[in-house]
Amino acid sequence: MNELIDTRTRAWAVVAVILGVVLFVGLEWFDEPEMRPVQMLLELVSIAPVVMTSVGVALLFRVAQRQRDEQLHVLRDLELARVQGQRWRSEARTYLDGLGAAIETQFSRWNLTEAEREVALLLLKGLSSKEIAQVRSVSERTVREQARAVYAKAGLTGRTALSAFFLEDLLAPIEGVQ
Repeated sequence: MNELIDTRTRAWAVVAVILGVVLFVGLEWFDEPEMRPVQMLLELVSIAPVVMTSVGVALLFRVAQRQRDEQLHVLRDLELARVQGQRWRSEARTYLDGLGAAIETQFSRWNLTEAEREVALLLLKGLSSKEIAQVRSVSERTVREQARAVYAKAGLTGRTALSAFFLEDLLAPIEGVQ
């Protein structure tokens, strides 16, 4: 079904061409029974473009119908995916809001300054020190110092430990690993 013209359609086209030729030959023979084979062949050659064009037009209509059907199917699938995506986002929003609040609560427990909170959040989002410096319009050295302050106040060893602190309980446990 994925091909524009499948085997069944091709077979139909061949049958249509054969029937067109047979019908033409029959009508010509009925109209002029004394026609010689060479004349009949010339008549066939002259009518072939008309028969082929007619079959081609029919095939184009069939292809267009299949494309419309496929387009409708894709549009239905797209709408379904859009609805499912909206539902997932709305369900996830509650959890993300809760995670954001939990992260802020932990930042408060660690007594992070506003600048340290911003750096810590950008670190959790995966930005590099250079990217954080650009976003915050400060030097990379300032970002590194603020990151070190975050790690020290939190009692963590670095970026990976900071991410693990918040993500560890969110991820499903691995079998056999505690």
